[in-house]
Amino acid sequence: MGETVADVGEFGLLERISEALSAETGAVVGIGDDAAVLNISGRVVTSVDTLIEDRHFKRDWSSATDIGHRAAAASMADIVAMGGQPSSLLVSLGLPVDCEVAWAVELMTGIAEEAAELDASVVGGDVARSNTVMVSVTALGSIQRDPVLRSGAEVGDTVAIAGRQGWASAGLTVLSRGFRSPRALVQAYQRPHPPYESGPAAAVAGASAMIDVSDGLLADAAHIARASAVLLDLDSEAVPVSDQLVETSSAFNVDPLTWVLAGGDDHSLLATFPEGAQLPAMFTAIGRVVAPGTGGPGVAVDGRMWGGQGGGHDHFK
Repeated sequence: MGETVADVGEFGLLERISEALSAETGAVVGIGDDAAVLNISGRVVTSVDTLIEDRHFKRDWSSATDIGHRAAAASMADIVAMGGQPSSLLVSLGLPVDCEVAWAVELMTGIAEEAAELDASVVGGDVARSNTVMVSVTALGSIQRDPVLRSGAEVGDTVAIAGRQGWASAGLTVLSRGFRSPRALVQAYQRPHPPYESGPAAAVAGASAMIDVSDGLLADAAHIARASAVLLDLDSEAVPVSDQLVETSSAFNVDPLTWVLAGGDDHSLLATFPEGAQLPAMFTAIGRVVAPGTGGPGVAVDGRMWGGQGGGHDHFK
């Protein structure tokens, strides 16, 4: 085993992490003081997301760098889902004493690499001893216009999605059954690729509501439905289902639509747009917003409440 965090201690670990991160953070005051000082124009938008070992990831299934990318993506996707632009990340790590220093540095490198995709950077954080690995990332950014909320969908709006959906869930199924291929699906689970540019583009195009799909398309669509007091009726024929999902589903005896509708962790973006609005290039129309029936606000598929397997991720179920 290589050098562990117990060997170098808290301050030694922080020093190694600081050396691994770029000194150019864009902050007035960055890593190394009691707090970071940022210069953010406009309104500040912020979000936090936490990943816990054996709940959200397994070190046997993903590299430290992949886990870092995934942790940063989860928080930054929430920022762009509001129409904002991430600029800075704060990272809190819980690490077991036998965790190798190199693994922790690789984790932080993955976070920094993902942040760099949006010209954001890690500006501070904290480390603590833990029985298992825990990664919590707080993203901060700016927003130059009114934020796109979950509560703005109106009857007649078009429901549309941007980014891959169902790939990470399929990859999780593959790994859970002891396989490592199809590689593209496994990699989609290990390291998501949120359609970051689609969030601000949707805001400019006049999106009435938007959400990061982290817990499943049905589950997150229901958040918009309840917040807006409407029914989102999805068209199963319009929801994109890739050939890769179809081919893999037959081998695992799974309906590929279940991965797409109930699977999370791709961090696609679901949005509603006023009727007749021009959708941004990456968005695909997959349904309509209609008035709720006697069952109240919710989500339907092809005019009927979804009766397939799964309804999205819930931490406590």
